[in-house]
Amino acid sequence: MSFTLPDLPYDYNALEPHIDARTMEIHHSKHHAAYTNNLNNAIADSALASKSIESLLREDASNTAIRNNGGGYYNHCMFWEVMSPNGGGTPSGDLASAIDSAFGSFDGFKTEFSKAAATRFGSGWAWLCVKNGKLDICSTANQDNPMMPGVGCEGHPILALDVWEHAYYLHYQNRRPDYIGAFFNVINWEEVTRRYKAAI
Repeated sequence: MSFTLPDLPYDYNALEPHIDARTMEIHHSKHHAAYTNNLNNAIADSALASKSIESLLREDASNTAIRNNGGGYYNHCMFWEVMSPNGGGTPSGDLASAIDSAFGSFDGFKTEFSKAAATRFGSGWAWLCVKNGKLDICSTANQDNPMMPGVGCEGHPILALDVWEHAYYLHYQNRRPDYIGAFFNVINWEEVTRRYKAAI
């Protein structure tokens, strides 16, 4: 098995003004492409080549090349899908109820998720996960994610925010909180709900 760089489900400029086209193009065609190529090189001609990306992350993250590049591949695949030009607003139904239960309100969720993203030192990700049937927020360093053992952030991820500088610096410079705030305008709650239902 080899992994393929997925096409974006929208044009590079589709998330403007919240995320600019140049950032999206470089992020997808350079960064994500490099993770994809490096992952394929890391598993080529080995038993690992027959595994799914989820299995690699759960079982083989002690391998640094798989941890970094497999994480980078998976995390970005998810990141593109949980954003949409028609995103924003608030979730509904069971996911909305679960958010209210876990965080008190949607505003409570926004505050906690924003804090996880803003306080991640250096490069990393903020996550909304399903853990033991309930929602949880955490963050990871570098390209780690909650499926990897021992990263201090456990669960099945359903929403991801990239807080590496390459995700926002062209447009927002050092204003990470502004980028985090803008992200809420493009969250694809239909996709997050789909992932939530699959995880519970």
